[in-house]
Amino acid sequence: MRGREMDFSKYTIGFGITGSFCTHEKIKKEIQRLVDLGATVIPVFSYQTQSLDTRFGKAADFMQEVAEMTGNKGLRTITEAEPIGPKGLLDVMVIAPCTGNSMAKLEAGITDTPVLMAHLRNNRPLVISISTNDALGINFKNIGKLMYMKNIYFVPFGQDDYAKKPSSMVAKTKWLPETIEEALRGRQIQPVLR
Repeated sequence: MRGREMDFSKYTIGFGITGSFCTHEKIKKEIQRLVDLGATVIPVFSYQTQSLDTRFGKAADFMQEVAEMTGNKGLRTITEAEPIGPKGLLDVMVIAPCTGNSMAKLEAGITDTPVLMAHLRNNRPLVISISTNDALGINFKNIGKLMYMKNIYFVPFGQDDYAKKPSSMVAKTKWLPETIEEALRGRQIQPVLR
């Protein structure tokens, strides 16, 4: 699959962004790549992404950059995200980065953020791009349960620093477009662990 040009011009992609702030620069590149492939990208910002300034940057600056890239200010409240599922507004929903906190809530069916509400009742593929320090810890069970659920697909992932953070795993975001393409066909891209 790598090397051939994909055409996403007929797809509307919801792009949920949660608080793994250290990955936001990589995520912006992937959003731009999806836009360059022709996709209509609708950002959905978690409350933490909207409000927390960190050593990785200011929340308002990040959201403005994403809005400019996509041509869409994005969804910022549960109320704004709620119609996505019932109205079938998306072809696919992506959560990137997907933190351990968001994964745990997703597995438990909790929809207390715009990102999680955007997925609810969508009945379309959900692509998860994990970024969590406890993937091989307490969140390991959540990853396993989500992998077993219908319409949920994972961007390939692996340990990012096995020596200093042995439980941490992060998605290989360069595989995001291919993962989306496979998910739209109802298939999990392989191998998942890279």
